Amino acid sequence: MKTQVLYGPRLGRQGEVRVGCCAVIFESGRRRILLTQRADNGHWCLPGGRIEAGESVSEACIREVLEETGLEVRITRLIGIYSNPDQLVVYPDGRKVFMVVLSFEVEPFGGQLHLSDETTDFGYFTVSEMESMPIHGQHRERVMDALTEPIPLIK
Repeated sequence: MKTQVLYGPRLGRQGEVRVGCCAVIFESGRRRILLTQRADNGHWCLPGGRIEAGESVSEACIREVLEETGLEVRITRLIGIYSNPDQLVVYPDGRKVFMVVLSFEVEPFGGQLHLSDETTDFGYFTVSEMESMPIHGQHRERVMDALTEPIPLIK
């Protein structure tokens, strides 16, 4: 059985709440974005995962990127916080999860891009290339939000 993302009215109520993070990594020029292909369902996604107890969201993002891609990164901005009450993630072991995800833009400063036990492929893709790819959950929305200019804070 593969990890499934199911949709239905307030389906998220059936899941345990989990907080996660994901990272948007631009190739130079900001035209292409790094995606990894998940080993559990074959879908393409941004690197990321769940936040462990006692870990800050930024620590989790940095750790997950390193584990899944081999890249050492620093966080440059918060892109958004995402949740969908109509979405439920069902894992192969039967766990049902309602996700709340913080999406960050990050920039690599070291490491070597490689596969992990959670990924089967990786690459940098343009938005138009992503249109024909099976993209996991709300990751397409997160990519589009990353491409918008950040709104400056009013002090």
